[in-house]
Amino acid sequence: MSVTRSHRTRALAAGVLAAVLLSTGTTTAVAATGTPTPKPSMTHTGMPSMKPSRMPTAMGSITVSANHKAIKVGNTVVFTGRVKGIKAGSTLVLQHLRNGKWTTLKTTAAVNKNGTYTIKRTFTNKGTQQVRVTTKSGTFHSSPVTVKVS
Repeated sequence: MSVTRSHRTRALAAGVLAAVLLSTGTTTAVAATGTPTPKPSMTHTGMPSMKPSRMPTAMGSITVSANHKAIKVGNTVVFTGRVKGIKAGSTLVLQHLRNGKWTTLKTTAAVNKNGTYTIKRTFTNKGTQQVRVTTKSGTFHSSPVTVKVS
């Protein structure tokens, strides 16, 4: 009797799916799903189990702190921090906010084996500088820090 019920359930599900596809169009149905759904597999008990789809979990982060929050023109600020999920030897760059856009400065550093870095920057213009550290590709960046140059 369970075999007949199973066949009826499958037929009903196929009918509902066909009706949805016909009424909304196949492009809508495909666009709505967007991500692959897990496929059932059989466990040792014979019951279906859902295995999650494999999604890349490449997460990275960068922290930054400045040794001075206020300096005189011509003085140097040392920015230090840690990275997670970024390979040792990767290039990090310093950016500053200018006219509402992040602009890359010619100040770089490499990630150390222990996941730390140090970037030194001499500021030559007066004003408040908002800076951040980012990967050369721009994939990951730190929160901005502010340095007042007088």
